[in-house]
Amino acid sequence: MFFNKLRNCLLGAGTMFSLLWAGAVNAEWGLNMTPGVTPVSQDVYDLHMLILYVVTVIGIIVFSIMFWSIFHHRKSKGAVAAKFHHSTFAEIAWTIVPVLILVGMAVPATKTLIKMEQTGDADITVKITGYQWKWKYDYLNEDLSFFSVLAQDSNEARQLGSNIDPASVDHYLLNVDQPIVLPVNKKVRLLTTANDVIHAWWVPALGWKRDAIPGFINDNWAIIEKEGTYRGQCAELCGKDHGFMPIVVKAVPEDEYEAWIEDMKLAQAEAAASGEREWSKDELMAKGKDLYAKNCAACHMAEGQGVPGMFPSLAGSPIVATAEGLPDHIDRLLNGKNLMPAFGEQLSDADIAAVITFERNAWGNDTGDVVQPKDIKAAR
Repeated sequence: MFFNKLRNCLLGAGTMFSLLWAGAVNAEWGLNMTPGVTPVSQDVYDLHMLILYVVTVIGIIVFSIMFWSIFHHRKSKGAVAAKFHHSTFAEIAWTIVPVLILVGMAVPATKTLIKMEQTGDADITVKITGYQWKWKYDYLNEDLSFFSVLAQDSNEARQLGSNIDPASVDHYLLNVDQPIVLPVNKKVRLLTTANDVIHAWWVPALGWKRDAIPGFINDNWAIIEKEGTYRGQCAELCGKDHGFMPIVVKAVPEDEYEAWIEDMKLAQAEAAASGEREWSKDELMAKGKDLYAKNCAACHMAEGQGVPGMFPSLAGSPIVATAEGLPDHIDRLLNGKNLMPAFGEQLSDADIAAVITFERNAWGNDTGDVVQPKDIKAAR
């Protein structure tokens, strides 16, 4: 019996080691902070290294004295403890020396903190708003706004029963449909807030994290000195899909940034114009299917079956599957209710019309209803 248990323990340990090793060989072996790509991130890294060196030296000195004392003053060598009440010199020394060390560390730390707060004279200002579970970016200098959500391939792979190997998805759970694009070597002021609960906008390469709090605006700044794509995620537990709201920052040359701004403005204008025309049912169904997958499937599931006790089923719902429920259906999308967020600010009239049309004609909800953007505009 004993040997069988021992064998099982060894087999289990071997299996665990194999799994850990398989994961380890695919992981980065980084043991330190990233230096980052901004002046602040480099200052934070340098400060971290300075403090690390200081505490390492202190640790070596203190533990060396301790081990030497224990070894040379042990009882087996006949050592006798000294008898004294106090030492004025020792008390002064162990008070002054630590204070001097702390002051020496506080000076560079204070300089770094002050530098982090110098958000003035920015070339670009971007307001970042956290939603459950996505990010909204407003380029205040450009009158440009858009939402950034988890990339569709990651969203599909994360679904229960998807049978998609996450390893086959590039940047699984760390990719978005629309990254935030910023020019290199320009000072960017980043304002963070939230629409519902507390979130936290965190991109390690930028060197800092900022909480996004409803009704409050935090700010910070960055000058990205190196072109590239930098990834982060929400660093505050904000709800059931907290792990599925990544951040992607794309740093590009200024001319490429200007071209991107123009393209985004054109797309924004086209989206606004789309709310003024009549859409066919097929167009609305196709658009609505994509929007449902991005915005609704996380709670109501891919086939509209919902989550019992939390999120109602849309398949066969009195609101979604009956003609009488259409006004409530539109109101629910626009204004939300209970755990249902209000999408009136997040989606355009055409988007909401497409989602409602899709939901009312999918999963057996054969109402035949075709909701147009003008219907949503009237309901607003």
